[in-house]
Amino acid sequence: MNPEYIVKRLFLALITLTVILLASYVLLRLAPGDPAKSNMLNSGETGNAVSAEKGGLRSNSALREKLHLDRPVLTGFCYWMRDVLKGDFGESAAVDPGRPVLDLIAERLPVTLKLNIFAILLTYLLAIPIGVYTAKHADSKLDQTTGFILFGLYSLPVMWVGLLLQALFCSGGIWEFFPLKGLTPDNSSRLSIWQLHWELIKCYALPVLCLSYGGLAALSRYARSGMLEALRGDYVRTARAKGASENTILWHHAFRNAVISLITLFGGMLPALVSGSVIVEYIFSIPGMGTLALTSLSSRDYPLQMALFAIGGALTLGGIFISDLLYTAADPRIRLESGKKQ
Repeated sequence: MNPEYIVKRLFLALITLTVILLASYVLLRLAPGDPAKSNMLNSGETGNAVSAEKGGLRSNSALREKLHLDRPVLTGFCYWMRDVLKGDFGESAAVDPGRPVLDLIAERLPVTLKLNIFAILLTYLLAIPIGVYTAKHADSKLDQTTGFILFGLYSLPVMWVGLLLQALFCSGGIWEFFPLKGLTPDNSSRLSIWQLHWELIKCYALPVLCLSYGGLAALSRYARSGMLEALRGDYVRTARAKGASENTILWHHAFRNAVISLITLFGGMLPALVSGSVIVEYIFSIPGMGTLALTSLSSRDYPLQMALFAIGGALTLGGIFISDLLYTAADPRIRLESGKKQ
């Protein structure tokens, strides 16, 4: 790949990320309500209503100044960007007042990373064989049945599926096989290494399933469509005429062309590694990035919200860039130069 193209893409990504953060900051500032008012009475514990009110107002004023809410929107954004370039995303204003935002994210990030990495791996490991096999046997009864099941899975709401699984298979339900909440066994200190791994598998099983089934249905249909188009290509007929085996045609010739769409979708999945799933983490009481984002939104924690927006925007742009790099690995005919695919 042309180094000039890489530098250009990185420069455009930085500009795009800055625009995304500016728009996010402006929308937060324009949203109704004042995030500083939630802590207005925190410093007013004097037993006197008047002194409490004065203490709360002083606290409110200090917090507004700390968050740059007393300045115009663009000026406040410039101050925030200045701090970010120094590596300081600020301190939480509501979720955990006074604690650095990066500490809160570092505490929740490993949980969401493990959960979503397992979900993405499971999705691709199942979706690709299903897509290839149904494309090979297109319009058969097996293909029609598989398509019906997958479209049914895709239409099921995550919240409904999660609550149903809890009612059926979790503690307190009909069959008490999986834990009701959390990703850590309650009695982990008393378990052997093998028992601990088995209990961890049970803890992760239902959340990973809830995160995977929708993506499995979508990816497998994308894989099927890409394989059907590839199998109609002239190069496939040529390979068959030369006596190539069916497995060689499927995986060496057709799949390498069909994988382009899956690479594009993978780039879009990258932000989910950090943002997580708010619904799944809420249902199973998982202390991850999804619940952290939900709490920051409900409490109007500006520093934490902006940090999450920055990470999400950077990962989205990074996913697009990684997809472009993977294109060339999947198909050497693709050359990315000066922002064009040739």
